Amino acid sequence: MPEMFDLYDENLNPLGQQIERGELIPRGKYHIVVHILAVNFESKVLITLRNPSKNYGGLWEITGGAAVAGETPLQAAVRELREETGLRALPEALDYRGQLLFKSSSHNHISMFYLFRADFHESSITLQPGETDAARIVFPAEIEQMAKKGEFISFEYLRAKAFYPDIFGENMP
Repeated sequence: MPEMFDLYDENLNPLGQQIERGELIPRGKYHIVVHILAVNFESKVLITLRNPSKNYGGLWEITGGAAVAGETPLQAAVRELREETGLRALPEALDYRGQLLFKSSSHNHISMFYLFRADFHESSITLQPGETDAARIVFPAEIEQMAKKGEFISFEYLRAKAFYPDIFGENMP
């Protein structure tokens, strides 16, 4: 069965329309993409390695993915975190950090950012085959170095700095 996305206008008003994953999203319409920064009690961040078959394959990123039809952004964030990492979060454990409108000729979406703080370790992580190939738990400064070396998706790092300044601020460990 194809994966379907609900469509919204740029103000997050539902349009009552859906589109199949991979189809060109018409101008002025958007789907929802969620990003979840998981931070443990040692102030380390969970990052995952994208499967080589995916866009930006072989690069590290924070957890995230598209909301499927019928899901709220918060439901999508809880599901993506569980599917890609095995970490289970109650909706109230996710701290909403903001959103960003992304327009391009081929992919329009509204990115919504959440913070998840919990006590987890690498042994807590279960990867999703075909999505994530490895996981690491690192200090934010390590992500900056990885981005400079081209190992971490650069725009993901810039977004992380913007939406999680308390994690990626000047006083990083």
